[in-house]
Amino acid sequence: MPTARQALLDAALRALADRPWRAVRMVDVATLAGVSRQTLYNEFGTKGGLAGALLRGAADGYLAGVDRALTAPAPDRSAAVALWTLRAARRDVLVRALLTGHWAEGLPRPDRRPGPRGRTGGKPPPEPGELLALVRDRMAAASPGVTAGRCEIVLRLALSCVIVPVPDDDVTDSRALRLVREATRPMVLERAAGISGPSRTAGGRSPR
Repeated sequence: MPTARQALLDAALRALADRPWRAVRMVDVATLAGVSRQTLYNEFGTKGGLAGALLRGAADGYLAGVDRALTAPAPDRSAAVALWTLRAARRDVLVRALLTGHWAEGLPRPDRRPGPRGRTGGKPPPEPGELLALVRDRMAAASPGVTAGRCEIVLRLALSCVIVPVPDDDVTDSRALRLVREATRPMVLERAAGISGPSRTAGGRSPR
């Protein structure tokens, strides 16, 4: 049986699916969860505290999915993380906003104002660059011999499919995974980093 806190978070997500966040009332969330308003305020303090908990929960859920993807066989780990990133962003508008930094109208937004947030406020969710770094480091740690740069290329390719949405079907997913695999081949990575073979003028005089 879920705790009161989890029931309230689930209720807030259900309310958000039906209406913009500005129209979600605390009393509605408490009613959906089957708890008192006092319990809601005890858990989150304010509506901003509830929003922060929702966003941190979305970030934690996405990272947990990354960890599951990294249990795939070694050659497929990068592709598994890319596919999870693509699908998680499709299914959850909060994950998409956390990954891209684009907060669509009607979504709760993180409170990044300096200063204490009280007992229930907690720290804000990671910004897109911080989230990318967390995933990149997890990928590199799970795949010895794979550079952090290669992991970041995989993530940026996956995010490009999130920013420019693609149809939600297996064929498109297969194309995206093929793109990831092609782009992370050693020769392609070297070219992306500006490492190339000798030029036709190598060793000769530079043009004036």
